[in-house]
Amino acid sequence: MLALRDNLVLSADALRSHKLRAVLTILGLTMGVATLITVMTLVQGANTYVEQKIANLGTSVFRIARTPFAVADFTVIAKALKNKRIEYDDMLAVRASCSECRYVGASDSTTLLTTYKNKEVQDATLYGYTANMAEIDTRTLTLGRYFSEVEDSHNASVCLIGDSLVQEFFPDSSPIGRTIRAANEEFLVIGTFEKIGSVLGQDQDKYLIIPLTTFLKFRGSRNSLTIEVKATDDPRAYQAAQDQATVTLRSRRHDGANRESDFFIGTAQSYLSLWESISGAFFGVFIMVSSISAIVGGIVIMNVMLVSVTERTKEIGIRRAIGATQQDVLSQFLAESVIMCLIGGLIGISIGFTCALGLRTLTGFPATVKTWVAILGVVLSSGIGMFFGIYPAIKASKLDPVTALRAD
Repeated sequence: MLALRDNLVLSADALRSHKLRAVLTILGLTMGVATLITVMTLVQGANTYVEQKIANLGTSVFRIARTPFAVADFTVIAKALKNKRIEYDDMLAVRASCSECRYVGASDSTTLLTTYKNKEVQDATLYGYTANMAEIDTRTLTLGRYFSEVEDSHNASVCLIGDSLVQEFFPDSSPIGRTIRAANEEFLVIGTFEKIGSVLGQDQDKYLIIPLTTFLKFRGSRNSLTIEVKATDDPRAYQAAQDQATVTLRSRRHDGANRESDFFIGTAQSYLSLWESISGAFFGVFIMVSSISAIVGGIVIMNVMLVSVTERTKEIGIRRAIGATQQDVLSQFLAESVIMCLIGGLIGISIGFTCALGLRTLTGFPATVKTWVAILGVVLSSGIGMFFGIYPAIKASKLDPVTALRAD
């Protein structure tokens, strides 16, 4: 029986003698593996993206609102719009009754035109926050300070602004102490926030935050508030806080024992669960498409190997005549198939990772390059080589030496 090294040398020589055919065969598998690796890195990156950007509530924060936070069914949203509004007094009631809640605040928002001197920003988001949102919100303060409870209770005309407004209005100077205009009101800038970036193409830094009482003064109670709650990191206390808030609101809204709550609780996990259900479907489709491409590459390899067996019938007969066993012939042809698949797989992995790294470098999208994905690519390409190469290899090994020597 041939040594492994000799078998690999013979296989490499056979592939070199048909370079163009080997390259074209490898190319088919390369595209399949590259597609698979690219898709998997993008999905992993998208999961990280959603976790960092969209579901960035913190492990101990939850929200309560009239409409659901993460749902794909529009009919559920349409039905929820008929629910009672959540009002400021509801927030105060939850704050007073929830012993497991460390901080209970509220928020509301709208979009409007914001101006400073002769500059303006269209569709900036105006948030109304309670003062304790400084402890609940995940934004990071970079300059200045947050507004106080006193300023909130006295409808103070102060604001904090996001990075986009800083860059637009105050690119070369400090915004602290300047006055900007929004909703026909003037607001004194007392703080700025760290840049967040874009989420799904939407600028997340084009906003200003004002005290909730100030917001309600000129917006009225036309909108339903969102109650923002921060509990402790203890999972049991976190769940207990949700239960206490639920009981309080159901009691205030006179929800019967057999009636569903007419409000919704949103957590980071609820966003992630929705994304996982959506991405799971996309992931399955992409995997199916890339798998079909890889299988087609494997079929091409099997076809080429069958042609190779037919062309090399006399070579096989000579090898058998001088002492090669069926196992030697089987091993050589199987090695040729696996070598082509491994080369194609490694090139495909390199292309997939290069695409992921390029996307991460050029766009900031956190395309995740995982070691286990590369290992999966190698295993997949090896498996394809073994599976689709076994039949041609068996056929070659079972050729009758006398018949093979008579072949033209």
